[in-house]
Amino acid sequence: MKKILFTFFLCTSAVVFSQTIPRDTMKVETVASDSTMLNKIPEASIVETIEKANAPAKVVVTKLNPTKAGLYSAVFPGLGQFYNKKYWKIPVVWGAVGAGVGIAVWNQNQYKKYREYYIAKLNGTPNEFVDQRPYLDKIALGNAQDRSKRQRDYAIAITGLIYILNIVDAVVDSHLYEGRRDPDLTFTPAVIYDDFGNNPPKTGLSLNFKF
Repeated sequence: MKKILFTFFLCTSAVVFSQTIPRDTMKVETVASDSTMLNKIPEASIVETIEKANAPAKVVVTKLNPTKAGLYSAVFPGLGQFYNKKYWKIPVVWGAVGAGVGIAVWNQNQYKKYREYYIAKLNGTPNEFVDQRPYLDKIALGNAQDRSKRQRDYAIAITGLIYILNIVDAVVDSHLYEGRRDPDLTFTPAVIYDDFGNNPPKTGLSLNFKF
């Protein structure tokens, strides 16, 4: 009986261990290496992507025409400054030109009066101004006439110089208009705190230039 049971157990074990056990398998996915991926992407595209990522924000700059600004100021003082959007300069230009013209006109009128008095004194013709001031001789009236004429000429020269400076200012300002809009040339105040310093805070000024 023992032999029969041993034989049955031996056969059963042989049958069980003779079954085919499937071998464990592992699924391996092939991942492309970095070098393979870089080879597939064009080099120009990589450079363009890097430049776009590192490029500063695009600034739209309005350009002005210096020739047009100069012509505007030549036709009418202050008009070039209006074209350059420098509105605060317009009353300055008008005031300077107007003052020069006014002084020139006033001295011209004075010159005419003193010349009339001088001629009346020379010819001995009656004149109310000369008759009421007998102490004024020909020399005094001639000097007053010359002084008024000289001041008139100075006023005209200064007014002409202001007129030319008005044109030059408009031309130069239009050239610098683009530079004023450059963010690298802007003046921006900033407060810097030193959290680790033991000294009390101090006020200072720093100038930074970007190239």
